[in-house]
Amino acid sequence: MWWHIACDALNRGRRLQIEYGGYSRIVEVHAVGTSTAGNPVVRAWQVRCTKPGGDGCWRLFRLDKTWRYVITNEASQAPRSGYNPNDADIAVIRCRV
Repeated sequence: MWWHIACDALNRGRRLQIEYGGYSRIVEVHAVGTSTAGNPVVRAWQVRCTKPGGDGCWRLFRLDKTWRYVITNEASQAPRSGYNPNDADIAVIRCRV
C-alpha cells in the first residue's frame, strides 16, 4: 500500500478498507510513517476486532503487507480515545491526526 492512500483517507476523514493477513478490515487511520524497524506502517483503529465482544482495537499495520485498499464513504471517528500522536513505534511520521 502506498502511504499516500492512507494519508488521503485520514485527510478526507474517511475509513479505509484494507486486505491484511488474509482478511478484509475497515480501519480509521490515525498516523502513517516509518517504523523504528524501517518498515512503512499505519497506526489505525480497526473498527471490528476478533477479541471478545468484537469491539474496535488499536493496530499497527505494515503497509508492505497490505493490499486492496479502498477509501470508503464511511466517516472516520478519528481521533479515537487512546490515540497517542507521539507514537513510539513510528520513527518518521508522514501524516497524522
